[in-house]
Amino acid sequence: MEIISAGDFSVAITSITFFMFAAFIITALGYLLGRVTVRGVSLGTAGVFIVALLYGGLTVFGSSLYGNLADNLVIGDTTYVKNALKIVENLGLILFVTSVGFIAGPNFFGNFKKNFKSYVLLALVVILAGGLSCAACIGIDQAVSDDPVENSAAMLVGLMSGSLTSTPAFSAAKATVASRANGDVLEDLVTVGHGIAYLFGVIGVVLFVQLVPKFMKADMAAERKALVTASTGDKKKEYSGKKTEMDEFGFMPFALASVIGIFIGSIKFGNFSLTTTGGCLLTSLIFGHFGHFGKLSVAPKESTLKVFREFGLMLFLIGAGVAGGASFAEHFKGVYFLYGVIMTLIPMFIGFFFAKYVLKLSLLNNLGSITGGMTSTPALGTLISTAGTEDVASAYAATYPVALIAVVIVSQVLLIVFK
Repeated sequence: MEIISAGDFSVAITSITFFMFAAFIITALGYLLGRVTVRGVSLGTAGVFIVALLYGGLTVFGSSLYGNLADNLVIGDTTYVKNALKIVENLGLILFVTSVGFIAGPNFFGNFKKNFKSYVLLALVVILAGGLSCAACIGIDQAVSDDPVENSAAMLVGLMSGSLTSTPAFSAAKATVASRANGDVLEDLVTVGHGIAYLFGVIGVVLFVQLVPKFMKADMAAERKALVTASTGDKKKEYSGKKTEMDEFGFMPFALASVIGIFIGSIKFGNFSLTTTGGCLLTSLIFGHFGHFGKLSVAPKESTLKVFREFGLMLFLIGAGVAGGASFAEHFKGVYFLYGVIMTLIPMFIGFFFAKYVLKLSLLNNLGSITGGMTSTPALGTLISTAGTEDVASAYAATYPVALIAVVIVSQVLLIVFK
């Protein structure tokens, strides 16, 4: 067992303490940026992500200009801070996704049963469009560069996972190339690609769900009614007896759903797993649907869920943004960013028009499903604010699991084909 020296422990505490201080700065500046509105469009919570990316970028530029001083004062490239970032990101993801599941739970199963085919088809269309876009970009990259096809595939599949903001696809891609002869190099390329494309992958969908209703001059009150109509399905039976609440705010059932979700998400079938995101979403949907088990209430207070949803999204964006900013600044190339833009826009637009003209989904049901099909957690937070209703979370939750499985499979297939 390795024992940490007093000096190393002091460095760890100092690094993590400073990062906590920096996280509050990122939060304050991010929300200020998110409030800036141009013609009715704003970044909202995604402003935190932009500031986090810029802050992460300071690591690279600061190190090159000022050496170790920047490493210590900006964020550092230490194991301690990297671990802190990952903890912040994962904690935020758990809080956000579990809250979304509880909020969507009461209407989810009736909605999913009624619109099952639409959700499955839309998720598959979005992910297949992303996969085909990625394959085309690999072909283009091979035509204009001298990189081995295996390297191009690793970079561009990483770009695809970033474009779709899909951590499961990112993890699956790394696992697929890890056992190859030059696995370390290929894993790095996947990581770099994911970091470069993640920026537009977040911002592109966030802006899309705000701009589309404005371009269509949508009557949001009418769209909310249409969403409720589309979500009406079999109703769960309400419990008429007195429920026992474990605590005033519902922390206990929230924590229980999170623990079970993490366990379910860790179960692997080959290289595939639901991941923490999928496990927590599934468990909280079930808890939220039933609301109680016998006399025991398992439904947290609505106010608790709203706070956890926003707080979780904020933490997730800080953790992912700072780490992604370092990769983005260090390895950015214009052509890679362009590939990422293509792999974000093509599946998003194809999915939107397919849902509108083929599946005939209402606008908010359409946009909610797109955020799920694009596996875009930040965009869902923005859409809830834009739509003025939590009900859009049901469409996200219904499409997300199918998209999650599909994007993992597509990522692995691309890396096997372009080997």
